[in-house]
Amino acid sequence: MISPRNFFSKVNKALGRDGRAAFLSAVIIGLIAHMPALNFDVPNHDGLDSLYFDQNMLTSGRWFLGAACGVSSFYSLHWVIGVLSLLYLAVTAVFLVKLLRIKTPLFAVMISGLLVTFPTLASNFAYSFTMDGYMMGLMLAVIAVYAVPKFKFGFVLGGVFLAFSMGTYQAYLPVAMLLSLYMVLMIFAERTGLKEKLLNSLRYLYMGVIGVSLYYAVLKILLTVTGKELDTYQGMNSAAESISLVETIKTVYKDFVAFTVKGHILFANPIALTAVAVLAVSFAAVLIIRAGREKWFKSVWFYLILAVTAVIVPLFTNVMLIISKDITYHSLMRYQWVVFGIIAVAFIENFLQGCDGARENLIEWAVTISAFVCIICNVLALNVGYFNLEKKYERTYAYCLRLADRIEQTEGYYEGIPIYMIGVVGEDNFPVVDITADVTDHMLNVGGNWLFYTPRNYELFYKHYMGITFNFLMPDEANYYDSEEYVAMPSFPGKGSTKVVDGVLYVKTENMH
Repeated sequence: MISPRNFFSKVNKALGRDGRAAFLSAVIIGLIAHMPALNFDVPNHDGLDSLYFDQNMLTSGRWFLGAACGVSSFYSLHWVIGVLSLLYLAVTAVFLVKLLRIKTPLFAVMISGLLVTFPTLASNFAYSFTMDGYMMGLMLAVIAVYAVPKFKFGFVLGGVFLAFSMGTYQAYLPVAMLLSLYMVLMIFAERTGLKEKLLNSLRYLYMGVIGVSLYYAVLKILLTVTGKELDTYQGMNSAAESISLVETIKTVYKDFVAFTVKGHILFANPIALTAVAVLAVSFAAVLIIRAGREKWFKSVWFYLILAVTAVIVPLFTNVMLIISKDITYHSLMRYQWVVFGIIAVAFIENFLQGCDGARENLIEWAVTISAFVCIICNVLALNVGYFNLEKKYERTYAYCLRLADRIEQTEGYYEGIPIYMIGVVGEDNFPVVDITADVTDHMLNVGGNWLFYTPRNYELFYKHYMGITFNFLMPDEANYYDSEEYVAMPSFPGKGSTKVVDGVLYVKTENMH
């Protein structure tokens, strides 16, 4: 049996300079970017009901999420979950660097920086109670692709990893698909025979087929054993339904272009846009130089591959829209766009290996500066989101404190009185104080003025964050919404926004009429 010292010595040797740079930079940059989210407990509307949650999400197709999140316990421990998530991201960075054959520590740092600062991660950290499970799912998706060329039957092992990744969170399937596509393109760029190219490329297809099939097989077995059915959330129960292929394809392309250009995630300001443009131009320049050097321009296959790639990239990126016709594609599921920047950096680094000319040095400076500018802009965008998230919590706490005092001071109030409340927060009654909208509007759960989305959120916030228990009635327990008495009441904080009628305390927070 190998000793711990020898084991870690072998791991250190296997990592190499590039792997160590990827891991350490991912942790350090990740802490710089996400420390605010690790240090304060700000719940979102789901988090209010998930301070302890066993993550049994089988009916949403996430049959491995409970095990993945169980590593950190099922409590919403922000620091533990955050650190564990960053460690998963750091390991992911190492496998990415090895998969993409990065040899330069500087470029390994760029890839790690892009990986851990992509702005959609703000949405993940807003769902901190499940963040570590999702990051494990991302890590498994990358390992699935890494395993294919690494081992003789790596496509089988990769398929298993992909199944567990999808069993944790299905939204990282596009990450595996885009990375596999890039690896296939690199295979066709090699000077080998066509038969060898096809055989090596098909291994990634085998991995995908095995992974998706195994995922659905396990899901079907577990649903049968437990006697449960897929629920309607995100269209999971419609995933196998026949849909209009033409309309779906049109939706995929429209969404891809709209999010890429107007999503305010890839570039939230002119500086970030300039950096992304420089990185894109550098990638195009290297592609043209290499195409000329390899004489690809003289081959019809080069143009055919370019055309096919342009067609299928949006399909791979938005494959979730094809799988489920009723999906709500929010920012939490947009992380795969990070792959484009990482691939651009990797392709350029592979080209620059062994080169030291003036032209190559200029390209290297361009990609280095643009990549780090993107990372810095991402860090700023993330922290703007966390800044607003903290302010949302403070405003919501102050609002609830005022509302609780008003409720308890209402004539006829007694502890345990049935309370009927409609609405969330009346925006017309309070100033709009969110100064971050230009940055955070496209980040799920970090934009806006308040934490609440439903009346149910009040009960949970009062219970878990203020130690107050009110006897709120469920909507189906009262029929006061259209009553003249209720309609005539002003919204909080107006005078008369709370009133006891027939033994029930009416609370009107929002003028829904």
